[in-house]
Amino acid sequence: MKILQCWDDGVVSDARLVDLLRRHGAKATFSLNPGLYQNNRSFGWLSEGREIWRLGLQELPAVYQGFEICSHSMTHPYLTDLDGSRLDWEIRASRDLLEQLFSRPVTGFCYPFNAYNDPVLSAVRSAGYHWGRGKREGLHRFPPVDPLEFSPTCRVLDPEFWRKYEGAKKTGGGFFFWGHSYELSTEALWDDFERRIERISSDGDTEWSFIGDLFEPPLMPI
Repeated sequence: MKILQCWDDGVVSDARLVDLLRRHGAKATFSLNPGLYQNNRSFGWLSEGREIWRLGLQELPAVYQGFEICSHSMTHPYLTDLDGSRLDWEIRASRDLLEQLFSRPVTGFCYPFNAYNDPVLSAVRSAGYHWGRGKREGLHRFPPVDPLEFSPTCRVLDPEFWRKYEGAKKTGGGFFFWGHSYELSTEALWDDFERRIERISSDGDTEWSFIGDLFEPPLMPI
């Protein structure tokens, strides 16, 4: 069974996350907003009273070396509220900047807030992306009918995580989870997450995969 994971927003705690994933040979995709980074680490927002900081622009290639990168738009708006040149800029310029920064093609798109509609879908398709991660009720299929409407199985902290994992194994499909590393807000949550990665990596019936590998000839990781 293919195992996919996708992490959003390029925050400082991703540095700890990628070290953990490397220890266990786990592949992952990271969705980034290049229009929001500064040269040095910068404050992003508050989450449950905690400050969430973004990584610095210049450190991104080193932090994510060996992992897949996709666009999460330039500035993380609700794309469903946009149209015309602003929508096109969020979708196309973000890819162009990420490709310049990482010196490789960026072929996937993650819809901010997992929100999209037909005009957004059309704009992403027109821009030439190979796949898109979003969520619409009833659309979870593995692989998806339309690669631009790839709905994950669950979030990383879903209390039904293991039930859904075992269910995916029984159906012979794949298992796709997503989240933000800042959600791992305590040492207990980090420890529990590492045990999950260890369990998946040691499962002989599973294989870690980059999302893009499902929809195109495999590319060398960054």
